[in-house]
Amino acid sequence: MQHPSDNVGVKSSCPLCGTRKARRACPALGRDICPVCCATKRHVEIACPPDCGYLASSRAHPPAVVQRRHERDMRFLVPRIVDLTETQYRVFLLAQALIVQHARTASPAPTDHDVAEGAASVAATLETAGKGIIYEHRAASIPAQRIADEVAAAIRDLATRAGSEGARLERDAARALRALERTAREAQTELPDAAHPETTWLALASRVFADAQAAGPAAEPAAPKLVI
Repeated sequence: MQHPSDNVGVKSSCPLCGTRKARRACPALGRDICPVCCATKRHVEIACPPDCGYLASSRAHPPAVVQRRHERDMRFLVPRIVDLTETQYRVFLLAQALIVQHARTASPAPTDHDVAEGAASVAATLETAGKGIIYEHRAASIPAQRIADEVAAAIRDLATRAGSEGARLERDAARALRALERTAREAQTELPDAAHPETTWLALASRVFADAQAAGPAAEPAAPKLVI
């Protein structure tokens, strides 16, 4: 798809990358940006409106750079969740979505280290409870504890709704959160973002979450609902 502004006069530098020419009118930002930033930052750093023509075109014909990045994300992510049961996988996705949404507005913004610490503290609390000891493990930093609070509240709600199977759900949740913790830690060393290495996992999770939202329920990997 080509926008009329693509061919009009000399363009200034893109306000997002500061290097390439700004050739596309971005309705979300109200400014022109370059095609590369449009392709790679949509739904991650840019809150694209659903009626954006470039967004609709990208869903039908994703550019090669986006396709390659998606394949790289999946090569990193899939081996780390393949051993999860269906329930654990659902909890992993739920925690990931909660953290992505929280990170968009949190101040101070969390890093991958905060994500790992927050997930680890909730997992430790659930593991301790499984041994019959009620003790809340706390994360070391404020951003990490805020993540822990969000995730822990969601797990408590799921366990309450599971009724007599709540204890089993908590065990599954602990395993899912340990997988999330490892993934967040390993992203920085195995899949570093050159520009923002401290938020490599958060960027990846945001892309995966955005792809799922854009594709709709039909594109979600097959798994039954979170039912115990």
